[in-house]
Amino acid sequence: MKNTLRFASVASSSSGNCTYIGSNNTNILVDVGISGKRTCEGLKNLGVSIEDIDAVFVTHEHHDHVDGLGVVARKYNIPIYATEGTLSNLPEKVGKIRPGLLNTLYPGEKCVINDIFVSAFPIPHDAAEPVGYSFITDNHKVTVATDIGHITKEVKENALKSDILLIESNHDEQMLKNGMYPYHLKKRILSVNGHLSNDDCALFLKDIIKEGTKYVLLGHLSKENNTPALAYYTNANAIEQMGAKIGDDCYMWVAPPTGMTKCIQL
Repeated sequence: MKNTLRFASVASSSSGNCTYIGSNNTNILVDVGISGKRTCEGLKNLGVSIEDIDAVFVTHEHHDHVDGLGVVARKYNIPIYATEGTLSNLPEKVGKIRPGLLNTLYPGEKCVINDIFVSAFPIPHDAAEPVGYSFITDNHKVTVATDIGHITKEVKENALKSDILLIESNHDEQMLKNGMYPYHLKKRILSVNGHLSNDDCALFLKDIIKEGTKYVLLGHLSKENNTPALAYYTNANAIEQMGAKIGDDCYMWVAPPTGMTKCIQL
C-alpha cells in the first residue's frame, strides 16, 4: 500500500509553535510550545489522539517551542528527540522528564520512527544547538525550518526537493526598524542568528519552487512587525516574478498565529 504523508500546523508564532506530521503508521509532533490542552484539541481536529503520537522532535529550547513539552511527555509517555544542547538548556518551566523518554539527536544525524525517516540539520538561531527537520517516507518529504537568521548551505540542502516546506517569514524589515521594539531586540532579530525576514524568505523560495516544492507554508510571523497579507504578498510576488503561478505550479498559505492550518495529504 502506498504510504501517505500528512502535514498541518497546529500553531505557529512567537507565542507558541506545534507542527504535526503523520503517515500510514506514524504520528509525530515538531515542538510543543503551546499548552497540552491546545495540543490535544488540535490533534483531535485532525482525527488524531495525543496517545497516538510516537515522538516529539524539538527544534530548540526557547519557550514558544517547549512550554507544553513537559506536560505532554510526562502524561502520555511520549519519547522526546532533541540535540544535547537543547536538552541541557530546557527552561525550568518544562519540569523533569523521565530520562528514558529523552533521546539525543545530533545535527546532521538521521533516525527512523516506524515508517518515517527523520533528518536533523543545523539552523542559525540564538539558541544552544538548534535544528530543523526533514521527514521522509518512501515517496514524499516535508521540511520544517523556522527560527533561522539567514539561509545557510545546510538549510537550503535539506529544504530542496521537499514536497511541503514550513519556512519562517517572520518580519518586514521596515516595520521592525520603525517599530516600538527596543534597539537590542531589533538588533537580535535582524542578526544572522535571529529571524528570517519576508524579503529573505522570498529570495529563498525562488530557488525552492524551481526545484519542485509544491506546498509552502509561511510561519512564525511576528505579530508586531508583520502582517499575514504583507508576508503573503512579498513571497507571492517573488514567486510569480520568476514565472511560477500560485495555485498552479505551487500553493502557498500563511500559518495563523493561534489557529490551525488545513491538513495537507500527499
